[in-house]
Amino acid sequence: MASKLKLEEDKSFYPVLLIVIATYYILFGVMSRSTSTVLIESSIALVFIVLGLLGIYRPLITAMGMIGHGVFDLLHDLALKNPSVPHWWPVFCAVVDLVLGLWIFYSLKNRVLVPIKKERD
Repeated sequence: MASKLKLEEDKSFYPVLLIVIATYYILFGVMSRSTSTVLIESSIALVFIVLGLLGIYRPLITAMGMIGHGVFDLLHDLALKNPSVPHWWPVFCAVVDLVLGLWIFYSLKNRVLVPIKKERD
């Protein structure tokens, strides 16, 4: 769908998607009404937000961040108990993240996505 709508032509599309995906666990933390859960989820999300920001200039970082988030999804329940996370969410999100991360790798390798080149002063 993103290809059909030409959203992938904007180099910030996948990095912003990584940032948005990372914030869902913060939402679940807020829903749990636990300050410590919000702080922990926010701290973890911050890592992926930084990777998303760096990924605007280095798409390979976005791919690694997306795959890393997929792994995090699979380990989430082992690392943190948050009753507000729907039981199906971690597996669903892991599949989405892993597919997107692999798509970014494939796209970079096959030049579907072209990294931003710095302009010379």
